[in-house]
Amino acid sequence: MRARNAGAMIALLAAAAGCEPKAPAQSPARAEAPRPSAPATAAQPADPIGPRPELPRPQPFTPPAPVVLDGPNGAKVWLLERHTLPIVSVSVAVASGSADDPKGAAGLAHITASMLDEGAGQRSAVELSSAINDLGATLSVGARADGSLATLSVLKKNFGKAFTLLADVVARPRFEAKEWKRVSELWQNDLRKRGDDPTRVSALVSTAALYGPGTPYGHPVEGLLADARSIGLPAVEAFYKTAWRPDRAVITVVGDITRDEVMQAISRDLGTWSAKGAAPAAKGAAPAGTAQAAPAWKPPRLVLVDRPGAPQSVIGVVREGVAASDPRRPLLQLINTALGGSFTSRLNQNLREDHGWSYGAASAFSETKQQGVFVARASVVTEATGPALKEMLAELAKMADSGLTRDELAKVQAHDRADLVSAYETANRTAQRLGTLARLQLPETFDGAASEARQKATLAGLAELARAVDPKAATLVVVGPRQEILPQLQAIGLGEPEAWDVEGQPIQPKKAP
Repeated sequence: MRARNAGAMIALLAAAAGCEPKAPAQSPARAEAPRPSAPATAAQPADPIGPRPELPRPQPFTPPAPVVLDGPNGAKVWLLERHTLPIVSVSVAVASGSADDPKGAAGLAHITASMLDEGAGQRSAVELSSAINDLGATLSVGARADGSLATLSVLKKNFGKAFTLLADVVARPRFEAKEWKRVSELWQNDLRKRGDDPTRVSALVSTAALYGPGTPYGHPVEGLLADARSIGLPAVEAFYKTAWRPDRAVITVVGDITRDEVMQAISRDLGTWSAKGAAPAAKGAAPAGTAQAAPAWKPPRLVLVDRPGAPQSVIGVVREGVAASDPRRPLLQLINTALGGSFTSRLNQNLREDHGWSYGAASAFSETKQQGVFVARASVVTEATGPALKEMLAELAKMADSGLTRDELAKVQAHDRADLVSAYETANRTAQRLGTLARLQLPETFDGAASEARQKATLAGLAELARAVDPKAATLVVVGPRQEILPQLQAIGLGEPEAWDVEGQPIQPKKAP
C-alpha cells in the first residue's frame, strides 16, 4: 500500500514539475524489451502571465483654451484657471520685435526689452531686482523676431505685489542714462564675443544669406555690432513708445487665480497704460490666399566663414520654410521630427551614431509670422566636414523623395502627443506657449487644431509635403577652417564658396594691384 502511494506521489510531483516520472528499477530478469513509441506533437506551453494585451488607440490631447477678455485701452486678456497648485504665471506679449527694427538699427527691439527691467516705477534697477527676489518671483523680458515678451511666475500669495512690479516694467520703465551705459556696453561686448561661437555665427549667416540684407528677418534678433555702436537711449525710448502699447498687447494669465482677481489687478496696475498715436503697420503674415512678391535677393549656393585652426566645423543647410499660420506647418513638424527633430531622427542617427562625426545633428522649421526658414545643422570634426555635409544632403534628398516610413509616422505622432502634453504641463510652460501664440497673432485654440491635423496625417499626404526639405534649392553654410575644408567641399562637387564674415556680410575679393 505504501509503495503504491509513494509511486503516485512521485507521479504527481513529476507532473507538477513538467517532466515524466522515472520508471522503477527492474531486475535484468524481469526487464521488458523496449516498445517503439508513437510520435507525439509537443503542446505549446501557455504563457504564464497570460496573452499579450491589445493596446487601445491613444487618445488625442486637446490643450485647454483660455477665456478671452477685454483689458484696458485695447489690450486683450487670456485667462486659464488651474487651481491644482498655488502658482500663477503671466506673460505680456506685444506684436513688435526685431522684424520691426529700423534700417541701420538692428537689435533695437532687443536692447529696448533689455532696458525695461533696469529700473521701473518708483524703483531703481537694484531695488526692482531685490523686490522680485524678496517675493520669490521670476521676471524676465526679451524680444523675438515677431514680438516681445515680459513674463512673471510667482506663488499665489505674492501675486498682487509681483504683478505690480511686472506692470511697472511694462508700462513705467525709467530708462536711466547710467543704466543705459552699463547695459549698452554689456550688449556690445556680447556681440563681439558672438564671433567666437561658431553655432551662433552659423545661425546669423544662414538667415542673412537666405533673406538678404536689409530685410526684417535678415538680421539676428540681438542685432549687429556696427548698428549697436550707433544706437542711443533716445532711439530706445522712441521704439518703446511705438512697440510696447496696450492696443498691441495680449496679457496671458495661467494658474491658481480667478477672473475677478485678474481683472482687478490689471485695472489697478495697468489701467493708466495708454497708447499714444496711431499703431505702426504690422509686418505680419500676408492674408491667406495672397501671393507674396518674390524677393529681389538671390541666396548664394555655398557660403564659407573661415575659422583658422578650428577643430570642428558647423555645417548647415537652409532654405525657405512657411509661416506659422500656414496650414501645412503642423504636418511639416511631423516630417521634421523624423528627419532631425528628435534624438532618434535620421540626421542624428547618421552623423552621430553611425559615423561618430558629431555629438548631435538637428533640423527645424522656424515659427514666424512671415515665411520662415527650414534649417538642418550639425557641428562635426573638421576632417569629416565634406563627407558629413554629403551625408546630410543625402538624408534631406531621401526624405524629400520618399517621405516617412509607416513606423516613423507612428513614432512621430506619439512624439507629437508627448510634446504637446509637455508644453501645457505646468502653469509656467502654458503661459509661455500661449504668449508665443499671442506674439505670432495665432488664435488661442491653435495648438489643439494643429495637433488634431497631425494625428490624422497620412503617409501619402506627408510624402507630398516632404519636398519642403529638398536640398536642391537650399543654401549651404559652413563655418570652419577654410584651408582644411575647402578641398573636402570641392571633392563632393560644391565648387568655390562665397566668403562671408562673422557678422553676415560678404567679403569682397581683393583686387589685384
